[in-house]
Amino acid sequence: MMRTKQLFKIRLLSFAALCTMALAAVSCASEDVAQNGKDTDNDKNFTEFVGGRPETRTTMDYNSGAFYWEAGDKIYVQDDDNVWQVSNNSPTGKVASFKFKVPGKFTAKASYKVYYPGKNGTDNNVTIPATQSQTEPNSTAHFGVSGDCGTADAARANNFHFTLDHQSAVLVFQPYTSNSILNNCYLTKIEVISDNNITGTYTLKPTTGELTGSGTDKEINIITTGSGAYTNGFSLTSATSASTADKIYMHIKPGTHTLRVRYWIKSLVDNVEGTITKDLTSFTYNKNTYYDMTANLDVRDYASLYCYWDAQADYWVGHEWNAANPADRWQPVVTTIPFPHYDELKDPVTPPRAANLSYPGLGIRNDAVNLCKDCPNANEMAWYAEKGDARFDADILWTCMGHLRKGGLWLKKKAKIASDNGKTISDIESKAPDNTDWRIATSPIVSNQTLTSLTPPSSVDINDYFFLPPLGSAIDVPSIAGFYMTGQGGSYWSSSTNSTNSNSVFGFFYGINSSNQLELTVTSNLGRDHNIMSAWKFE
Repeated sequence: MMRTKQLFKIRLLSFAALCTMALAAVSCASEDVAQNGKDTDNDKNFTEFVGGRPETRTTMDYNSGAFYWEAGDKIYVQDDDNVWQVSNNSPTGKVASFKFKVPGKFTAKASYKVYYPGKNGTDNNVTIPATQSQTEPNSTAHFGVSGDCGTADAARANNFHFTLDHQSAVLVFQPYTSNSILNNCYLTKIEVISDNNITGTYTLKPTTGELTGSGTDKEINIITTGSGAYTNGFSLTSATSASTADKIYMHIKPGTHTLRVRYWIKSLVDNVEGTITKDLTSFTYNKNTYYDMTANLDVRDYASLYCYWDAQADYWVGHEWNAANPADRWQPVVTTIPFPHYDELKDPVTPPRAANLSYPGLGIRNDAVNLCKDCPNANEMAWYAEKGDARFDADILWTCMGHLRKGGLWLKKKAKIASDNGKTISDIESKAPDNTDWRIATSPIVSNQTLTSLTPPSSVDINDYFFLPPLGSAIDVPSIAGFYMTGQGGSYWSSSTNSTNSNSVFGFFYGINSSNQLELTVTSNLGRDHNIMSAWKFE
């Protein structure tokens, strides 16, 4: 959800050239220093630019849009000789008003352009950094180094009065969650990726004051780790609604952008840090405006159903990880070798946990009828592996069995594969890419694909893909018996048996190898009554 609010114009009052002053005035000014910590007003070499209202620079009050001057703020003005001059003093803390003293001569014109380029800018040059940092929730103290900037025309009327316009756009992220697992996590950063440049070095245009220049990058990260209570980031414990969410402020170049926002979440319990992604439609972000970016953070929770091939029930039926009686919770939730109660669970020979061992003979099609009946058949698996444009997403977050996990595979949906290859859904189901029907093959099949793409689909293409979480698998062969869930790979049953072998069936595997490459395998050589894998319906 997005809400906008116009920032208050900043009014800087009393732009006065000081000349010689009476002794009485000097005395008053000196007294002012002693009582209020202000500079004296008797330096004839400087012109004062006075920010005199609480709507001035450079931290912001969210509810009112008002700004305040902060320590280190400076302003820039070109004098009568067109020489850039910078104020030689700055606030030492947050104040509602401040007298900036600027060297140079300012008598020749009726008005002057005033520039605030931020703390990492000079003259009329502004940098909106690709890395920004907010070390405490709801704080705007980082504005000055994050791309905040502004200009004003100072017109003479006894004194010089002017109004400063902010030239960046401000995104105000307000993430919250009702997910009990995420409530125990921390927000460590927010990553914004645009379809065009939103960061870089820009120039404040003298005629309009607006930012000009093409910028240099399409991505901005704002880091949300600090010290003390914020060492691990901003806690999501209390952020259960938009009204209780912390506010995180990011400056971007104004303009029309299509944004992908990635919230980086860290779990200390599961030692996992990954992303929740929100894709936004094209929108025009105006200067001098902040935009509420509320986000209800949630992740997909995946079922933990593991079985022998085409069994009638889960391998751990009656002993699931969340069984009502804790003593019955035999199912492991992380890699466990061997898994608990292995000797009691192994080798069931009768339903509902036993594998479907039907075998009609060589070259005869034999489809699943129980838990694996909705899994892809051997031909479909071949198409997914060879033409599915597989993409591994190392950072996407999801949950399974009460734990936060990350990583997984994106594959093109069956309808998209068919369309891209001039096929119908029926074509894909009936024959593999080699134009043979693997369900009735008379020799074993192993198909391997090695890919280098570890980039998730773009926001434009994401709806053509589906996600396949790395749910791991188990095996009950004595020498290697265990449950394996590393987050780097997945194992899935097909609905097709190997027609050349009475004990083997087809399956689909993926994983990341030692060279950081994505490997996909479709094989017909899986033992149906020793492997314990996911019965998964592909899309």
